[in-house]
Amino acid sequence: MRRQATPLSTGGTVNDGDPRLRRFFDFLARSGHKATRQRALIVRAFFDAGRHVSAEELYHQIYGQAPGIGLVTVYRTLKLLRDAGLATERRFGESYARFDPSPADRPHNHLICTRCGKIQEFRDRGLPHLQQKVAHGYGFAVNECKLELYGLCRDCARPSRARGHRAGGRRARVDARSRFETPRRAPPLLTEETLEKRARPAGHAKK
Repeated sequence: MRRQATPLSTGGTVNDGDPRLRRFFDFLARSGHKATRQRALIVRAFFDAGRHVSAEELYHQIYGQAPGIGLVTVYRTLKLLRDAGLATERRFGESYARFDPSPADRPHNHLICTRCGKIQEFRDRGLPHLQQKVAHGYGFAVNECKLELYGLCRDCARPSRARGHRAGGRRARVDARSRFETPRRAPPLLTEETLEKRARPAGHAKK
């Protein structure tokens, strides 16, 4: 069963003067893409969300406000945000991509709960030095580093919660996931391979 569309708040934090919007539209102009109202709405919704979202999740959020926007348009716009350096594409052991509004030049790490799917960002000033030290010891030149720690979040690690999950089995796991807006393992409307094919302009010409 498909999830209900969640209308976005009209009092979002992203306005026309937001430097991220200007940077995105400058990128579109330089790369020969059109700056459409649909793309502007998608970008605002993405930055207003302020979290890791898949194309499908953002599509469901936008649909109540603009039913005419298609899933492929959302996916293509997220890819353009990535190409513009305004988003980072990530995969947390999933078959589909999530997009992080934090740009690539502001690296951070993630704690991923394997029970409820919660993703928590964190930064540690000592980690970059440790990473470089390890790489240097092996004569390795680091281009990019992603640290993802998998386990149980604070809520799921509580003894009472753990007992509830053991007693309830699959039903308990479903109930725990329902506390969050979007289940981490929700199946996409279209496979990523299909989205990639549909998002690719005919003849590879830019649109």
